[in-house]
Amino acid sequence: MKLFASLPPEWQLGLADQAPIINDIEERLNDFAIDGVQIVPGHFQIFEALQLSPAKVRVVIVGQDPYPNTSHACGLSFSVPTGTVPLPASLRNIVAELKSDVGDINVEDGDLSSWVAQGVLLLNRVLTTEAGKPGAHRHLGWQSVSTAIVRAVRQANPDVVGILWGKDALELRDEFASDMVVSSVHPSPLSSYRGFLGSKPFSRTNQLLVESGQLPIAW
Repeated sequence: MKLFASLPPEWQLGLADQAPIINDIEERLNDFAIDGVQIVPGHFQIFEALQLSPAKVRVVIVGQDPYPNTSHACGLSFSVPTGTVPLPASLRNIVAELKSDVGDINVEDGDLSSWVAQGVLLLNRVLTTEAGKPGAHRHLGWQSVSTAIVRAVRQANPDVVGILWGKDALELRDEFASDMVVSSVHPSPLSSYRGFLGSKPFSRTNQLLVESGQLPIAW
């Protein structure tokens, strides 16, 4: 099935203007595959984050691009399959900050799908990469698609909270209401000690949700 056709109907409607870009990206991914390049995540997981409908999204966490490890990338930013050991370094820092910020948590195994069930969209800025090569697909045009995804969410819920970690994610700052953004440096080991650890993004997000009349997330 073609990538665009695999989207749920509400996302096909919200991303209709992105269909030509998605089709072009898919052609290029197919060319890479013909040349023996392994793409992550797998074809049917590229739009895994969009199984959550726009109307149900209350928080968007924006990552950079998928983990380049074939056993880690699952189509949800920062998340990994249950049972992954050890956790990727960025996710270890997220879990550490989560414990420091809110205490008891439900995601120590690295599977963040329980957040998705509560309306958290786990969106990468770039939706694919080459196995073993982070950032390999930054040039394909995915940024247009991820921007359109956020715009569709905002149209459905103007009070959505954007959690933006790092330079790539911060490109989307203006797509959210200015008072509904929680931001810091990226949680990677290279930057986490320069403002991510101690930033309390989870409690800050819940405060914004409650203030806008929404339920908090059980992180």
